[in-house]
Amino acid sequence: MADDCFAHPRLAAIYDPLDPDRGDLDAYVQMAEEFAARRVLDIGCGTGVFALLLAGRGIEVVGVDPARASVDVARAKPGAERVRWICGDATDLPPLQVDLATMTANVAQAIADPQTWQKTLRGTREALRPGGRLVFETRDPAGRAWEEWTRERSYRVTELPGAGSVETWVELIEVSLPLVTFRQSFGFTVDGRVLTSDSTLRFREQEEVERDLLSHGYVVEDVRDAPDRLGREFVFLARRP
Repeated sequence: MADDCFAHPRLAAIYDPLDPDRGDLDAYVQMAEEFAARRVLDIGCGTGVFALLLAGRGIEVVGVDPARASVDVARAKPGAERVRWICGDATDLPPLQVDLATMTANVAQAIADPQTWQKTLRGTREALRPGGRLVFETRDPAGRAWEEWTRERSYRVTELPGAGSVETWVELIEVSLPLVTFRQSFGFTVDGRVLTSDSTLRFREQEEVERDLLSHGYVVEDVRDAPDRLGREFVFLARRP
């Protein structure tokens, strides 16, 4: 099941305007170009920002996400007809043969259940053509990113067209490594309603991820740094032989 910040229609509608700077996707666009990918599977596509960036470059894209509200937002965007949208996940995909599969942002960490993670790696491998690559990022646990997830550090007020002022903040609920649970709150001044979304992320060590990839028949080609978050994240590059 998707978290409410992606699955609730009211929250999905404001996801993009609350986070308009998606410079983190530049590195993934560059990798699509680096590998001359013509067909891409965007796992956890959300509201479709990355999928549409690729489609605008003439790349054939399949975007998959379990949150129907987010997929609905994606489908309503200009150029959405160029992407094949699937409401679901990578554990049960239709037959595909893509050059590149991606999990941008926190997608890999949001797959916190170990069995679902293994099924995701297996399903993704089946969707890749021989020689195709899987690229995804995950935070380095040593960076202890959750220590910044406090109301004091995260509180802000954003003016959104059609939604008025929206207050947002994050609060840490539990740290039980490798799992970290936090709550996002969204306060709408237009009607006084506050919506919350609880999320649990899994912080995997580099060695654990490499073992998982190898166990599913991937070749780990590289572990890179996230250009916009140097020293804080691993970017895994794996290939299907």
